[in-house]
Amino acid sequence: LLAAFFFASAMAAQLNQTEEKLFAAIKGMDAKQGFDVVIVCTSDQTQEDYWQPRLEATRGQAAREGAVVLAVHEDWPGGAGNGLGTLYAYQKARDKAKAQGLDLDERLAKGDSVALFHTAGKGTRLAPLPGSETNNKPAAKLASLVTIGDKTVELSLLEAVIRQTGFYAEGRKGRCSVFWGDQVFIPSNGAQPSGKYHADILANLGPMPTAEEWAARNMNTYGLIAVRPSGEAVQVEKVSHEQAVKLFGGADSVEAVGPSLGSFSVGAAMLQSLLAEFAPELAAKEGKMDADPHFWMPLTLNMDDYVSVMTTKGDSVEKAQGHFNRMDKFKQALTAANPGMGMFGCVDVGSTCYWWDYGQLAFFYNNNMTMVKDSVEASAIRTFMGVEGSKQQRSALGSTAVCGASIALNCAIGAGSAKGSVLSSVRAESVEVEDSVLINVTARRIKCKGCVLYNVLDDSPEGLDLPDGSVRADVHQASADAAPLIMKSTLTTDGGKKWFEKLEGNPASFDDVHKLNQTIDVRQAQAEMARAHNAFAATLTLPTA
Repeated sequence: LLAAFFFASAMAAQLNQTEEKLFAAIKGMDAKQGFDVVIVCTSDQTQEDYWQPRLEATRGQAAREGAVVLAVHEDWPGGAGNGLGTLYAYQKARDKAKAQGLDLDERLAKGDSVALFHTAGKGTRLAPLPGSETNNKPAAKLASLVTIGDKTVELSLLEAVIRQTGFYAEGRKGRCSVFWGDQVFIPSNGAQPSGKYHADILANLGPMPTAEEWAARNMNTYGLIAVRPSGEAVQVEKVSHEQAVKLFGGADSVEAVGPSLGSFSVGAAMLQSLLAEFAPELAAKEGKMDADPHFWMPLTLNMDDYVSVMTTKGDSVEKAQGHFNRMDKFKQALTAANPGMGMFGCVDVGSTCYWWDYGQLAFFYNNNMTMVKDSVEASAIRTFMGVEGSKQQRSALGSTAVCGASIALNCAIGAGSAKGSVLSSVRAESVEVEDSVLINVTARRIKCKGCVLYNVLDDSPEGLDLPDGSVRADVHQASADAAPLIMKSTLTTDGGKKWFEKLEGNPASFDDVHKLNQTIDVRQAQAEMARAHNAFAATLTLPTA
């Protein structure tokens, strides 16, 4: 829904203004600037062990050179929610830094910029791709290359997010910024600085809509941020126009309103106060709180409005009142200790923001297909990925006919044709592909149209010939003795709705694969996948650069 909202907003803008502002932003997303400290919160220990060396190795290509990398994992029974989860991840990162002789609290207080990236989640709607990465959803490969030692590999989704959000670092000294690990956005009004408020949140702002406009834009389906003339912001979730007007104190009391991106930042004082306030929950690893309903809403609404919203979410009146009172006391103490600071503000990403969400299979395909189109947005995403003006990189293509729009990165292909497709790390003697995305595919021959092939190894003599619209992602385990699981789907299949079903032709359900992967070490599985691909590629007749 957010993607549709931003797309509609962007299309309504003047093309030349969009190009000028967005490309200026992309130019600053080059990993030369970025956060001083990068914290990544993963789902388990093996993912933590994967990301710590990986992000250290790609400094200067994702995080900036010299950045401190601290990968941690959330071991909170039932999940902490993104509010308590942020505090818990920072606390674990602080402990990890201390073991390395670094005082994270001190560095933040003295002006370091800190970014925390949440990557947890099964990625059900992106299935079967996360299973192919051993449940490591943020490791999803994109059509962009990075160098690790003497190897050339795909830029991961998380690394793309780190590179993009580093654009905000310079304006966030002494703050901890929190981002989600599966969405790339390009602000159209530059990197608006933070610092006037204890907390601020990213949103796509515009004038207060009429009731008819509210309904037409499906505004009742978003978490919303409203900004008052004073600059203070209000957080609400999924309300009607009538409810919004009441919560905002009247339409005339709102200067701008729009969907929240969810990403927020807090100053050092608020972060330390939150850590102290929720110390009991953090010590016991009990409770579940999200930032929007449990931090920002009680800090920006009055009690009656907060209770009315929370009771629609299943909270009792007593529970909602109790939490409001707790946060109100917190607010009064923070304000008294830090006079002159606003409580909650908004950082506008601009009405023509590009939003590239890779959290769903259809979005993954569509964003990749945008790269081979002829449009301003296509040029923008190619520029961000580093392929504008150089659509064929580190590839030996033999007699393969690659049409001008197609992209071929790190490929070795003997013959055939690629039309309107994105190919990265593809090794094959011949291909006939059209309107397809192929990433890390090794096979003798490949024929497909409108397909996604991801981490696929096919060692059959005849090669691959797939039905239109097919999706295939292979799941390698940690040992050569265990055969890869071949997981199939289609571009019209919602993995979230089919998560527990064993689709026709699959050896297991997506949920079964997720459970199996929980017993497998991410790095060992990825090493085995690379070994198997390289071994079969060695038997093929491939061109060399």
